[in-house]
Amino acid sequence: MFHVGDLIVYGSEGVCRVDAIGVPEIFDSNQDKQYYTLSPLYRQGTVYTPVDTKVFMRPVISKQEAIDLIKSIPEIDDRVIENRNIRILSEKYQETMKSHNCEDLLRVVKSVHHKKRLMDKKGKKLGQVDEKYYKKAVDLLHGEFAVVLDIPKEDVGNYIANHVKSLKEQAD
Repeated sequence: MFHVGDLIVYGSEGVCRVDAIGVPEIFDSNQDKQYYTLSPLYRQGTVYTPVDTKVFMRPVISKQEAIDLIKSIPEIDDRVIENRNIRILSEKYQETMKSHNCEDLLRVVKSVHHKKRLMDKKGKKLGQVDEKYYKKAVDLLHGEFAVVLDIPKEDVGNYIANHVKSLKEQAD
């Protein structure tokens, strides 16, 4: 069970702060079911979810885990997720992303980025399914990394690129 003030990853919503635990005032006060009242960090609004929900929830990773993941980026498999059938391609991305594991999200980002480079060489554009899951994975990763690294979300991409570049320079 989480506590008030905890930062958690809630499903595809991304990072949320636990603001309250109990029966929200807007609900029937006779209700016995406990709810988390969550505030998404990167959009307006409030999420009410039962404490025992089936929606994926986990604490955000630590700062050290984020740094270690960034250091591991060069070794993460960037094998292209490929399928001509859009539905099957979408299912493959969903399957990879449903773990909500940052390494899996990085794998999607690297795979699509690699695929985009290959398509650019052929003079073609990346497909909508690839774009959709790339944006979703980047949004979730950057949101979580921003919180734990204490930097603005819009700076995460440059932060990662600079660290990966530095690692490559050290290896040379």
